[in-house]
Amino acid sequence: MLDPIAARLEHYLDLLATRQKLVTTNIANADTPGYRTRDLDFQQEFASLVPGAPPNVINPEGLMVKNDGNDVSLDRESRLLAENAMRFNLAASLLKGQLHQVRKAIEEGKNG
Repeated sequence: MLDPIAARLEHYLDLLATRQKLVTTNIANADTPGYRTRDLDFQQEFASLVPGAPPNVINPEGLMVKNDGNDVSLDRESRLLAENAMRFNLAASLLKGQLHQVRKAIEEGKNG
């Protein structure tokens, strides 16, 4: 483990990957009768930051349920995909910066 910040970024990336899988599954089941949307309580999961603990998958409340019992909203899921991609890119950039700092410190130690 590099440091606490890198560990948190790694956990954050894991959460984003889990959410990405859930959102794409929701989209794939948009026409499946009775399918209920699944998501993460993202705020709670990030606040807990318990490495290795499986994320708590929830069924979001307040979604409109169609006649067939399906509550997937393609608008919501598309927004979540875009939001997730932006978060992932930011976290990956931050982690890349952390790794760059570690590499720089190692190189300076070799030359010093």
